[in-house]
Amino acid sequence: MLRRTCAVFCGLICLCSFSCKSGKTTSTEKVQLVKTGSMELRYAEQFSVDYYEGGYSLARIGDDSFLIVPEGAEVPGTDGDVTVIRQPVENIYVAASSAMDLFDGIGSLDEVAMTSTAEKDWSLPDIRDAVGSGSIAYIGKYSSPDYEALVSGNCGLAVESTMIYHTPEVREKIEALGIPVLVERSSYESHPLGRMEWLKLYGLLTGDAESAEDFFNEKTKGFDELMKKERNDGERKTAAFFYISSNGYVNIRKPGDYISKMIELAGGSYIFTADQLKIEDNALSTMNIQTETFYETARDADFLIYNSTIEGELDSVEQLIGKCGVLADCKAVKNGNVWCTGQNMFQQTTGAADMICDLELVFSQQADGKEMSFLHRLE
Repeated sequence: MLRRTCAVFCGLICLCSFSCKSGKTTSTEKVQLVKTGSMELRYAEQFSVDYYEGGYSLARIGDDSFLIVPEGAEVPGTDGDVTVIRQPVENIYVAASSAMDLFDGIGSLDEVAMTSTAEKDWSLPDIRDAVGSGSIAYIGKYSSPDYEALVSGNCGLAVESTMIYHTPEVREKIEALGIPVLVERSSYESHPLGRMEWLKLYGLLTGDAESAEDFFNEKTKGFDELMKKERNDGERKTAAFFYISSNGYVNIRKPGDYISKMIELAGGSYIFTADQLKIEDNALSTMNIQTETFYETARDADFLIYNSTIEGELDSVEQLIGKCGVLADCKAVKNGNVWCTGQNMFQQTTGAADMICDLELVFSQQADGKEMSFLHRLE
């Protein structure tokens, strides 16, 4: 990895020429990259990309900056904390499981060679099959990857989740091997579709920018139409989103989490509020509460939505009541308004817009007979 300083001003980046073979600066002559534009982003706020003459791009993610150098172009030396990523970007190690579906969606899965998620833990068929066949190699957990595999596999880029912040020594070791490390921050996006829009960054890196743009526009068509509908906010249906843990607690999404925002965008209202709950100050998007606490609020919810991702999918209300008997008295159970998610919902990042459209069909009670992407009714 190459790190120095990048002075950015007045639309110019001043760089020195660099010899990537020797690792030494071969010229002190300044090279000016002239800015030509920026990536258009509708929802994502956790990254930005500026374009420069010659096909160069500068991506910023939090405090990190990445100079993306087109294939065959000179790799400049930089002054400061700028990571150089050379195209073509191949043999990518994707430790951020939420990013894998984005690579698949834009047709760039062939560029992914390694993952930190084992075959049994994937719910997405394409990814599970790729890991099972060995075309994508499982090289251990993100906190203890097989460094020899990264080197022998000629890894061109490591895409990590923010979990890597808990093991900074792993990032440092990967970078010491000469592999650029990109920590994706999609989980910090305030808008649910902001997470999906990260596919535009991955499309840029892999040379599939046009495919990424087309794919994003196609996936958000239904959402765009939904946002044009007139709504009466005074008639919003309430919903609880939860699962019953193996130790008997009820796990719910925190108010303000992206799932609760999906419910709001779909025309519903998340029934839990910050005022009701003693929310711990941490980065977790979920929290466990007592069954009694859950029942006090959820019994009046118009809809119950069971999250199958952790404990598995349910087929019937009877199965749900078997996990928690008091739910039999809930309004949604009595009215037949109990739904369950598919296990692929969280890993399928490209399905954010589809999930919102599913929820809208549920809340508007127009779901019967409609093909749903992520939800099914419990009978």
